[in-house]
Amino acid sequence: MENRYGTTSDMIIQEVENNGVTQLIAIDSKGLYLTTRDRVDRMVADVNRYGVPRQVVNQSLEDLGLDPLQLFNANKHLIKTDTGQAKGKALNPIKASKRRG
Repeated sequence: MENRYGTTSDMIIQEVENNGVTQLIAIDSKGLYLTTRDRVDRMVADVNRYGVPRQVVNQSLEDLGLDPLQLFNANKHLIKTDTGQAKGKALNPIKASKRRG
């Protein structure tokens, strides 16, 4: 089962110390975010992923001496593509089975 809102270990870039708290830098299609180890690989939404604006995260990373843009570009290969339903009109399988072609 895919977890579209949580954080998985393959999304983690590196560990950082932020104000005495160990945090993990993670990446998704919207950019970088900071999370904690207890939020990784759980089948629930990660509040750190959606609860903080990405501009705030980028500022926090800059305060730690990191370059958010460079980190994102170097790790964008880790971003998972959406494997959900195809965009566009949904196909009705009953009607599709009656088509002759």
